[in-house]
Amino acid sequence: MPTTRPTKAWEVMMRGNARFVSGAPRHPRQDVERRESLALAQKPDVVLFGCSDSRLAAEIIFDKGLGDLFVVRNAGQVISDSVIGSIEYAVGVLEVPLIVVLGHDECGAVRAAIDSIAPDAPPLSPYINGLIQQIVPAVRRVTGGEGVDPAGVDASEVGREHLRDTVAELLERSEMISDAVARGVLGIVGANYKLLEGTAVPDVIIGNISTTDTGAK
Repeated sequence: MPTTRPTKAWEVMMRGNARFVSGAPRHPRQDVERRESLALAQKPDVVLFGCSDSRLAAEIIFDKGLGDLFVVRNAGQVISDSVIGSIEYAVGVLEVPLIVVLGHDECGAVRAAIDSIAPDAPPLSPYINGLIQQIVPAVRRVTGGEGVDPAGVDASEVGREHLRDTVAELLERSEMISDAVARGVLGIVGANYKLLEGTAVPDVIIGNISTTDTGAK
């Protein structure tokens, strides 16, 4: 049965981000009592899948506390079996109503993917290359093909394309997640984080989420 939980969770995330942006965070639920109350169980409202970039500390930029966010991160927020398994655990076991996929500007993984299309690009380690290759399709769509100077490619546009790819792949590969969205008990927001301003700007909204009061378009 559809629920209002995805919308409420996103609204709380947006309010927390607004406090962070304004320089008036509350740093909630970070005291001894909260820590002790979570010792035996957790009940987060949001699973956040984001880039490992050190500037994307999820609990800080959304002004959250202990037990609020179930966080999954890797370089470039690329989908893998372990990522899907972790998110499915949050959705299926912890009954989290909202997934936030968080990209950001000035992403090193996105820049590496762009630079990799140059004919004289230096080789990367197999593990780094495995990450980068998942972002290259977004680079190809933005550039329109071969023979493009990487220096002239709009990294922000590539990042947005990759964010949308990530959300789409998550839905495509996980029957559990796509079914929860279809039943109206789970929403997904793909957002881009602006490093300078500190704002998380929604780009993709899927599922049972009302955008009336969230600032999303």
